[in-house]
Amino acid sequence: MNGVRTSQEAVSVSLEDLRRDAVPFETLDHAFGPSSLGILIVRDLPSKFADLRLRVLSYASYLANLPPDDLEKLSCPTAKYLVGWSHGKEALKSGHYDTHKGSYYVNCAFYQDSSLQSTPSDDFPNFPEYTAPNIWPPETILPGFRKTLEELCNLINDTALLVARACDRYASAKIEDYEEGYLERVVKTSMTTKARLLHYFPPEPSVTSSISTPPTLNSDEDDDSWCATHVDHGCLTGLTSALYVDESTTPPTLPPSSANRPAPSTPESIPSLTTLPNSPDPLAGLYIHSRTSHTTKVTIPPDCLAFQTGEALEVITQGKFRAVPHFVRGPRPGIGQVGKVARNTLAVFTQPNLGEIIHSEVGTTFAEFARGVVRRHT
Repeated sequence: MNGVRTSQEAVSVSLEDLRRDAVPFETLDHAFGPSSLGILIVRDLPSKFADLRLRVLSYASYLANLPPDDLEKLSCPTAKYLVGWSHGKEALKSGHYDTHKGSYYVNCAFYQDSSLQSTPSDDFPNFPEYTAPNIWPPETILPGFRKTLEELCNLINDTALLVARACDRYASAKIEDYEEGYLERVVKTSMTTKARLLHYFPPEPSVTSSISTPPTLNSDEDDDSWCATHVDHGCLTGLTSALYVDESTTPPTLPPSSANRPAPSTPESIPSLTTLPNSPDPLAGLYIHSRTSHTTKVTIPPDCLAFQTGEALEVITQGKFRAVPHFVRGPRPGIGQVGKVARNTLAVFTQPNLGEIIHSEVGTTFAEFARGVVRRHT
């Protein structure tokens, strides 16, 4: 996909218009149609969103900089590191393992029932990637982390429900035999929705600075130094804008944990980090391969959420809804003369329940589909 690179604003709609089913059909076509980017920005979110985003994405840096022993306790090898902390476990197309970012995975079954921390395992006893319970850091290590992350995930799921309803309106008019209300039902009833809190580590300094021959938006090759080109394998992905932190000036470190330290008597949270208004390198960030094969840099405003379609929805609709290939480009060494710049974001992947049929002709369930995805990347 070697189309011309452009920088483009994605289609945006207000939360209130989604609630009132008042988004014009033309707008949905611009967001998801054959010449679109396949992404929709939602603005005018609840007032608490900005603070939740700042706190959760600050936690990502604190989490990634915990001592190795603490991170090991937050990992789940039996779930192939798709629950809890994961770093250097994801296989890339090159056959190498991705060490550029760390991930913290959370099953969002609590959106259905606050007491649930995983997909029920009754019918899928050998699928710990989805059925293993969440692993939360003790309050003595990251006070307030669980409560804050669950609250933001629930807000994103609430918004995804409205976006799904709008997608259903568009699909019902454009896709023959589309099941009415399908995507809204998936988001509303899913026990498999998974969140991924991402920390992109500051790039290592390069011996040869790229300042002398800086790449441009019209470069032919993807510079996916922070995250390789991929598609999400769920139905609809909710994504926050990235938070950039210079960890050389605001180190995200906490005092060493102690088993003897009492847990706080009331909910607490750690200080939010001082952030950069954007990446010091204007070419760094999220890129999408559009439906017309152009490579486009997409900017998500910090007070908004973005939603894009994934691979499972492409299978379900027999290619009518296309998954969105995307990658993340890291900052070039020396650009902006800023020290150790990390990038944090949160993605929430809404997905069908494990037993749901997603390919009617061959009877493929989402569990079978997801196992194939896991095999490709672990």
